[in-house]
Amino acid sequence: MTAPEPLQQALSELPLVDHHCHGATTRALTRAEFESLITEGEAWPGISPFDSPVGIAVRRHCAPLLDLPRHASPENYLARRAELGAAEVNRRFLTAAGAEAFCVDTGFAPDPGTSPDELAAAAGGLAYEVVRLERVAEEVAARGVEPEAYAEAFRAAAEEAVRRPGVVAVKSVAAYRTGFALDPARPTGAEVTRAAREWFARGGRLNDPVLMRQLLWTAVDLGLPLQLHTGFGDADVTLHRADPTLLTDWLRLTAGTIPVVLLHCWPYHRQAAYLAAVFERVYLDVGLALHYAGPARSRTILEEALEITPFRKLLYSSDAYGVAEFHHLGALCFRRGLADLLQSRVDADELSLTDALRIASWTGRDNARRLYELPEPARDPGGRPTRKV
Repeated sequence: MTAPEPLQQALSELPLVDHHCHGATTRALTRAEFESLITEGEAWPGISPFDSPVGIAVRRHCAPLLDLPRHASPENYLARRAELGAAEVNRRFLTAAGAEAFCVDTGFAPDPGTSPDELAAAAGGLAYEVVRLERVAEEVAARGVEPEAYAEAFRAAAEEAVRRPGVVAVKSVAAYRTGFALDPARPTGAEVTRAAREWFARGGRLNDPVLMRQLLWTAVDLGLPLQLHTGFGDADVTLHRADPTLLTDWLRLTAGTIPVVLLHCWPYHRQAAYLAAVFERVYLDVGLALHYAGPARSRTILEEALEITPFRKLLYSSDAYGVAEFHHLGALCFRRGLADLLQSRVDADELSLTDALRIASWTGRDNARRLYELPEPARDPGGRPTRKV
């Protein structure tokens, strides 16, 4: 049997830090429910999401973890999933992902779904929380605050939220709600009051551009890393408004303040790479796109993202949501894709093996540890993390 290449071996054994993900469902799923969770779109009449790149990847790379043959039929796959039960399915896939820490967005979670600690317990790892600021704002509005008091009430609620134990970052989904073509300046108090009055009158989700600007500037004031969804998402996002280069003027104004982490990015991963190359505190990942494209294309996506991205600026995330399969697939695609592209550069003598191994460790774990100030976990005799710090 041929020994694995050093990079493949190193990445297969590297405990990852999944710097952005969500909870996994804890209930049995019907076929329709499972299919809904493996597509970012709506139901496709007469077309199954199993017949898509991500559906094929699930049948090929997830079936063996359920004791099924590769390429098992959807019917057999779902029957075996139901037989094992949600808790065992989650344990198998989360353990297989090989992540030692998860930064969990608690603002959007399946119902019922795992809490950060439950997710980490199933994986044998540690959990940290990412606070979604739109949810904080909407909770403030639901309490019936007066428009004149909204700005201060939101700031106080956000400050309280980030003081919760284990919070390491905040997040905004401005890409969905308004897009990034916003006036970059901090809004005045009068502008915020007027916008809050109009929002309270019409109700619904926060989608006012003035209040979104105030939210982003509040994130700067909080001082924690700010995660921003960019690019690929479900039908709620208007894709051309989610191009991260639309944030350029705001990034100029906020340069030197907080780290800004561009999530997912595809098909704007090259634009995100440009921003990471020219702004000191901009970082990115290509989570979500990797498992939707599958292992066959993950190298290409990572290769394009790394054309000009400084190696200390790329992070790993799965953006797994709902089905634990995506934790496993995200990690598999990342490990294989990165190993392949780094090995090709070593083989071409464009990169030393020593540098390639450093890059693998940086992107899979160490960049996230440094950015979110995550401590080195205590470990049991088997090498598993044993406590949340």
